[in-house]
Amino acid sequence: MDRSDLELVLAVRQHGSLVMAARALRLAPSVVTKRLAALEARLGLSLFQRTTRRVSPTAEGETLCERASALLLGFEALETELRERHKEPAGPIRLAATFGFGRLWLGPVLADFQARHPAVDIQLQLTEQLPDLAVEGFDGAIWLWNAPDHRAAEWVSRRLASNQRVLVAAPAYLQTRGTPRTLQDLATHACLVVRENGGGPAQRFDHWRLQRAGEASVQHTPVQGPLSSNSGEMVRDWCLSGHGIMLRSLWDIAPQLASGALVRVLPDHAMPDADVHWLAPYRTQVPRRTQLLVDFLATRLGNEPWKLRPALPAAPPGSPRKR
Repeated sequence: MDRSDLELVLAVRQHGSLVMAARALRLAPSVVTKRLAALEARLGLSLFQRTTRRVSPTAEGETLCERASALLLGFEALETELRERHKEPAGPIRLAATFGFGRLWLGPVLADFQARHPAVDIQLQLTEQLPDLAVEGFDGAIWLWNAPDHRAAEWVSRRLASNQRVLVAAPAYLQTRGTPRTLQDLATHACLVVRENGGGPAQRFDHWRLQRAGEASVQHTPVQGPLSSNSGEMVRDWCLSGHGIMLRSLWDIAPQLASGALVRVLPDHAMPDADVHWLAPYRTQVPRRTQLLVDFLATRLGNEPWKLRPALPAAPPGSPRKR
């Protein structure tokens, strides 16, 4: 049995007619009839039931068609991989990512990758709900959490970068209300709560799961405050205006921390549940262009560019400057 045999049985099943299958394969109907009969004789099986109205697969024919479909996809992926090894990667890569991270950090990296590989077509969809990647035709997603439990067996996951959610406030707020010294002190402060991810009334947003650096235990800390929103950007705006303390990803507030518009509160505590992951449907063959992109993302994001770097000490007066 060769590749043309597999293509023939799939065409017959798809069209339900030997004549239509012949037209799709650009063969004479008599050729399709003879080739199918020869295949059935060679296997000693009847692959299709013929009636005056329709040709439909037998149980054995359906099994062969299912395996044929998988084998042909494997052939196609192998050919693509071999071609790409000897030339510039080409073709589309369809991705999903969240709005905030996609705009602030992912967009520039994807633009740089596409500039290096001009024949690659990047298609980025920004969304707040993780799609069903295989069903909706995505090659992968850059997401801030790992694969959902019910998808763990169907998807592959790779951590691209570490990330934390940290407590921050505007200096003006801390000057007015004081700086909390312990987690218990948060109960007396206005905490700005983000109600994201479509949580219903039963979902608790007024408990922050915080972990001290170097410790494995997680402390569930109740918080309260008069302002909350399903928009993280709105909560960030309130925090910048001095209305309270918020828990926010480092990548999201890196510019404000660098400028001093926001400062860390209880800096030895964080919520380490928002690492950046590559999620993708499981496939036996991954196109080279996609693998190159994943490696590029891991290199560019792996150094956690949103983390503050310690400033270099100022040079003493009169000392030569390094060029």
